Amino acid sequence: MSQQQLGRGPLRSRQPGPTPPAPDEEPADDSPPARFVGWLGGLGCLAAGYGVFQFLFSVLPGSIEGSAARYVIAGISGLGTSVAAWLAAALLRARTSAAADPARATAVGTAAMAPGAPGPLPKVFASAYETLVDQVSVVDDPEHGRLTGWPHSLGEDSPSRPTPVGTAYGLHIMLDLGVPDGRLSTGDLVDTLWRLRLPDGGWSARSQGSEARPEVTALVLGALARAGTSAERLAAEVDRCTGGFTRQLDRAGMESTHVVTTVLRGLLRAAPRSDALPLLREALADGSISDPRREHLRCWGYRLQPPYGRPSPLHTAQAVVALDRAARVLGEDGDARAARARTAREDGVRWLLSCPDAPHDTCPDLENLHEEVRRPRTDDPSRHEVLNVRHFTASWLVRALLSPGALEIARTDGLEDEWRVRLDGALAAVWAGQSDGIWYWGPGAGIELRRPMWMTYQGLSALRAHAVWMYQPGG
Repeated sequence: MSQQQLGRGPLRSRQPGPTPPAPDEEPADDSPPARFVGWLGGLGCLAAGYGVFQFLFSVLPGSIEGSAARYVIAGISGLGTSVAAWLAAALLRARTSAAADPARATAVGTAAMAPGAPGPLPKVFASAYETLVDQVSVVDDPEHGRLTGWPHSLGEDSPSRPTPVGTAYGLHIMLDLGVPDGRLSTGDLVDTLWRLRLPDGGWSARSQGSEARPEVTALVLGALARAGTSAERLAAEVDRCTGGFTRQLDRAGMESTHVVTTVLRGLLRAAPRSDALPLLREALADGSISDPRREHLRCWGYRLQPPYGRPSPLHTAQAVVALDRAARVLGEDGDARAARARTAREDGVRWLLSCPDAPHDTCPDLENLHEEVRRPRTDDPSRHEVLNVRHFTASWLVRALLSPGALEIARTDGLEDEWRVRLDGALAAVWAGQSDGIWYWGPGAGIELRRPMWMTYQGLSALRAHAVWMYQPGG
């Protein structure tokens, strides 16, 4: 395996993550209140009791017969004081724990006051659906016919024409929400994606022009497959996607962690028996790097070939999700390549759990990223096509930590507490980024708030996955 390169890559800017609510930390922290509580609950109560004993023994009148009686009175008073101090410390510790863990305290309080009351998630899902219904774009295009879908971001003034990326993510959202009524038809969204297919096949992002790109094609194919499109109808597009996604034809894409993981996830949905899947998994696993700052655990940067870039929580989480899904479809036993993929995936989980910073809802591992994928243009190789990609890092960490293999690794390694704390922190950051079920990409200087479809899909998907994971039937 290759060694880590620490050169700068095309991660042009770091957007701070959304401002979360109060940190979701374990009660046993190192804050001044916690240290005071620990002292008071330990040596403090003993010291208080001993002080009372000494004071009373020295001031009790000599008329009390014998020193033994004075010892008994002073001892009982000191013991009572110690018990009272211990009880006070326990109460303060409980209050400190509740303040440090507002989510847990709120859940307990709500359950106690209103058993069976719904949480906030149904309202968030309903609000998201209403917004998408209200802002769906229906256009009679002279070239493609009637189009129903969404542009890249909600609230765009121009253009309002549906795009493959916005409509594919909208279709994913509809499938997650279950389409509660007939105001939006998944059939119309599927038809629109087929109408937006390029003349030579495949799909591209709005900024990529008329040449199909594998990451967008795989995204659309995954959405179409999830909506029920037959494998036979998808087959020709799958072949075009995999045939053009080689190192010779798309070197920039094959060296990008984001592009490879996107293609791998899309093809696992659209063509789970494709011969390209083991090759993509191998390229992803072999592109992992060793991080000496975290016990030489393997992780990922933004590239799969030198220069790899810095170890990246975002790209490590993307790789863990893709490799975990590939493990369920392809298996991880039987050959050395599959075993290497498993080792890389498990190390990636351990690397995510080894974040040294706190609190984990605002730590640097959750910073959103802005990445550029640059490719030479086929019509003029001296010029480059630039795809701007923004990453909602917290949502990817939630999805990685909720992957079936992540908790298994945490339990095997005795890291369940670390898993829970980091998952809770990432969830707090995801929740803080939404307003009425729609997620906002934070503004820069002079830039308006944007509401990209992909960000709302990733936020809803992370919350839904956690709700399903944590559900416990009553009784």
